[in-house]
Amino acid sequence: MENAGAARDGDGAPKHYPGKMTVFVFIACLVASSGGLIFGYDIGISGGVTSMDPFLSRFFPSVYAKEKEVVETNQYCKFDSEPLTLFTSSLYLAALIASLFASVITRKFGRKMTMLGGGFIFLIGAVLNGAAADVAMLIIGRILLGIGVGFSNQAVPLYLSEMAPARMRGMLNISFQLMITVGILFANLINYFTDKINGGWGWRVSLGLAAVPAVIMTVGSILLPDTPNSLLSRGKENEARTMLRRIRGTEDIGPEYEDLVAASEATKAIENPWRTLLERRYRPQLVMSVLIPTLQQLTGINVVMFYAPVLFKTIGFGGTASLMSAVITGLVNMFATFVSIATVDRLGRRKLFIQGGIQMIIAQFVLGTLIAVKFGTAGVANISQGYAIVVVVCICVFVSAFAWSWGPLGWLVPSEIFPLEIRSAAQSVVVVFNMAFTFFIAQIFLMMLCRLKFGLFFFFGAMELIMTAFVFFFLPETKGIPIEEMDRIWGEHWYWSRFVGAGRNRVMQMASTV
Repeated sequence: MENAGAARDGDGAPKHYPGKMTVFVFIACLVASSGGLIFGYDIGISGGVTSMDPFLSRFFPSVYAKEKEVVETNQYCKFDSEPLTLFTSSLYLAALIASLFASVITRKFGRKMTMLGGGFIFLIGAVLNGAAADVAMLIIGRILLGIGVGFSNQAVPLYLSEMAPARMRGMLNISFQLMITVGILFANLINYFTDKINGGWGWRVSLGLAAVPAVIMTVGSILLPDTPNSLLSRGKENEARTMLRRIRGTEDIGPEYEDLVAASEATKAIENPWRTLLERRYRPQLVMSVLIPTLQQLTGINVVMFYAPVLFKTIGFGGTASLMSAVITGLVNMFATFVSIATVDRLGRRKLFIQGGIQMIIAQFVLGTLIAVKFGTAGVANISQGYAIVVVVCICVFVSAFAWSWGPLGWLVPSEIFPLEIRSAAQSVVVVFNMAFTFFIAQIFLMMLCRLKFGLFFFFGAMELIMTAFVFFFLPETKGIPIEEMDRIWGEHWYWSRFVGAGRNRVMQMASTV
């Protein structure tokens, strides 16, 4: 498969890089994307164990007592507990802080070393959680898991975008999101079966098995090659040239290698990439690195995926039924991601963003109405099996829309729009805002559900309306455009051109591989 990657000659005419999609690149990207497993597994496992009675009775007895009250108890407020939300959200606060340190490691030691460190730290956290004797031990384990997530989320998207040819960048980068969905699905399946273990220790199995994706990521990182970009930025010219030949499947790498060298020199000339990121010419990238991850979390997806079992239990499902419903949403999430993989490099990013946004808006408002009709503001109701099935279908429609739009594209688009000199710093901004709003939503969701009741779903629906409009007006299409030319799209945009100038007439001073 020929690579459509191109850079600009001095006269503005495009020059095309020879090369193809190689088996080596495909395998390397598949292994690297396993970093998504640890993130996804944790998302899925947290909501599951917090709906298990033995776990709640041991660590959060007040929540357990509330849950066992008669059905007339306000269903919206049964799980409103600060210690319980701290258990869930502490991971994301730790990931936020860790990503800032990961930026320095990624730049100085490479993407590979950052992923390796993240996998190893996550492994320690998994062991602590599985062996937890009290809430403090649980939260310390969660913090270590968060550090691992922060490292992997900082490095993996960059690695995938730098290894992939431009024509296949969307598909290969979305493999990270696919692994997240696989992790969520396996976590939901594990929760479903461990909840049935006699003796009440199934939650230990659920939490401890997080060590499996951690081992996969750690061992995989040891075996992975580093990207040509990273090798050059660390002064390893010969290794970078050899690696570029290998990943492009051709000896004719002269033009692309020269652009890589130019990009590397530009990067070395910058002492403080954080300060550089704040320059006016990088305003579009800075705005996208802040708003895309922020808006991704304001879709309300984590309300569904973190607390799917809790949410289903809240609206009247039994314990086992709620876990089974979470498995169903996990399956929908995974299979819908394949839709994005198959279409993102053909239809483009904008179409998926907008279509998915419209579908999520409709699903949220319908879901809010369904819950409002049954529970009202009192939060007291019994729902029939048929009504519950309609609720599950509505949630699946929402999850599928997220899985082929804001889920994968929220990681893909930021990772492909940054020039090399600010790439590590900018990706840290992406992770910081993603984790900050994940933490924020996880921390206040149960409180918001208790106070806003069914209005919470209308709130997220309104957010999805805003973010869909934002994409329509402010996000240019990045499909098939090499990172070397990415600043051209800002220069040609009706709004962003005022910050970066007329990109069509600009001479590119730096480039990167993708």
